[in-house]
Amino acid sequence: MDIGKLPHDLLAQLISKAKLDPRVVVGPRVGEDAAVIEFGSMLLVAKTDPITFATDRIGWYAVNINANDVAVMGAGPRWFLATILLPGTAAPRDAAAIFDQILSACEALGISLVGGHTEITSGLDRPIVVGCMLGEVERGSLVTTDGAQVGDLIVLTGGIAIEGTALLAREAADALRSAGVAEELIGLSRNYLIEPGISVVHAARIARGAGRIHSMHDPTEGGLATGLLELAVAAGVGLEVEWESIPILAETEAVCRALGLDALGLIASGSLLLTLDPSDAPAVAASLEAEGIRAVVIGRIVLAEQGLRLRRGGASHDLPRFARDEVARALGAMRNEQ
Repeated sequence: MDIGKLPHDLLAQLISKAKLDPRVVVGPRVGEDAAVIEFGSMLLVAKTDPITFATDRIGWYAVNINANDVAVMGAGPRWFLATILLPGTAAPRDAAAIFDQILSACEALGISLVGGHTEITSGLDRPIVVGCMLGEVERGSLVTTDGAQVGDLIVLTGGIAIEGTALLAREAADALRSAGVAEELIGLSRNYLIEPGISVVHAARIARGAGRIHSMHDPTEGGLATGLLELAVAAGVGLEVEWESIPILAETEAVCRALGLDALGLIASGSLLLTLDPSDAPAVAASLEAEGIRAVVIGRIVLAEQGLRLRRGGASHDLPRFARDEVARALGAMRNEQ
């Protein structure tokens, strides 16, 4: 199989075998961002995600990526566990750097590091961090990806693709220079991790407080196109997206052009997908914009039989699918050339 996420049909087949405790509110489902478990008067939200693309600031990535997936369920991320796997070539300062990154990211989001596991592992050529984030939400405030309803507008915050652009600027700077990308643009792209940043915790909180959000989703590996696909699969709906409405960042366009990549398939953490009734969209968008968070209507939810469509230049096409994230494809090709 290609490097990347398991195909959705295979994943659905595998997780269908899971036998769930009656306290499980949301179990393993294609397109859902986290699990939800009844826990007294509150709901416990649990997520685990590894960081495998990045090496630079990997601990910081692990906290933010996992926090995002808890936040889009309507929950506040609270407790973090980390499994840190280091190659045999790692030095004590490498372990210290990862811990410093984790603690710094946790402090910024009000999260406690409560445990995990560390190990020097054979067969690795780079560190891997697997995060587990726990959060909590009141029962009436839970948001799930499968809540999207026919007639909803689809809103995208920020722009694409913040994480993918930053990763390529940090991990493939030499290739970008060779392709003629200016040093200033590479520097701006590297800084995307900090500004605008890849956290959607604040955006999710603002959106929930401003209107009735039917669903939220964090488009990550496989980019915006895969995030939209996951949202549609989870809710059993179709969708229609307007290409001209998608806010593709200028640096993303330049990086993708230089490396021959498609921005729709570039890992897109830092953006948030929302679906909501058209009557709630103006208030939610205004609240996000008031906090300096760009919010754009990019499409609408339609009946499942209408399919997943991308309107571009007046014509309607199938929404593209990416079996492998464009960052993984680019970095894999570079490693094979070495």
